[in-house]
Amino acid sequence: MIGRVTSQTIQRSTLANLQTNLSSVAKLQGQLSSGKKVTKASDDPVHAAQLMSLRGEQTRNDQYERNVQDAQSWLNTIDSALQTASTNLRRARDLVIQGGNTGLPQIAKDALATEIRELQAGMLQTANTTFLGRTVFAGTSAAGEAFDATTFTWTGNDAGRVERAVADTAEVRVDSNGKSVFGEGAGSLFALLGEIATTLESGGNPAPLYLDRIDGFSDSIRTELASVGARQRTVENATVRLSDAGLNLTTQVASIEDIDLAQVILQLQSQHVAYQASLGAATKALTPSLMEFLR
Repeated sequence: MIGRVTSQTIQRSTLANLQTNLSSVAKLQGQLSSGKKVTKASDDPVHAAQLMSLRGEQTRNDQYERNVQDAQSWLNTIDSALQTASTNLRRARDLVIQGGNTGLPQIAKDALATEIRELQAGMLQTANTTFLGRTVFAGTSAAGEAFDATTFTWTGNDAGRVERAVADTAEVRVDSNGKSVFGEGAGSLFALLGEIATTLESGGNPAPLYLDRIDGFSDSIRTELASVGARQRTVENATVRLSDAGLNLTTQVASIEDIDLAQVILQLQSQHVAYQASLGAATKALTPSLMEFLR
């Protein structure tokens, strides 16, 4: 038995088909204008869930990249300070050897002592180097300086390390223990330089008294430089790894989210032709008869 088809049935069906075609056109136009296939979860629930997961990984990767950049800046600051300290200490050693020469007039020893005291002040300033207001040789200390300018007391603590996470299970220390490098108080490098200057000013020979101690501090500085260098390599490796991971995540997101421009343009053109055709068909199907007009 053939069902009865009324004009209202035709109208409803025609209008529904028109709406479907118009929705398809609107969806393709939206993709073309935004460049994205998925703009909300209802567009593609499966891909939307994947995008949420990938973006979470991107956010975490971006944070690690910021941590790595901060770690690199800390370590570069420390490396520069240690290089300066090493250079100044070599100069101090040369001055001590000069001061040990027999027959050196007191005026010359006084000049050497003056330079030694300048090196002492410079060394203290180097040991109090800061990065973004934080002392790099005093760990988590908030004292504002790693060493007191009068007593040479170290303000840090051995457990107060500054670390930066560079992976889910990896952290890198970015500060340096100033006490292990420069000593502390009366046993510090600063106190040693003061003793050398005093010895020269009193006419004494500092070479046999202080050269071994200077060499000991030189070894400490070189050891810390090696440690900083190893940590810098770790950070550099993390930088490369995170950069590669970021590129891979971006590629994955693009493969899910971004449209194929040529394909969407072709689909839009085809859908537009179909919509125009359906409009033409609807014009004929929905043309009211004289009886319908009079009614």
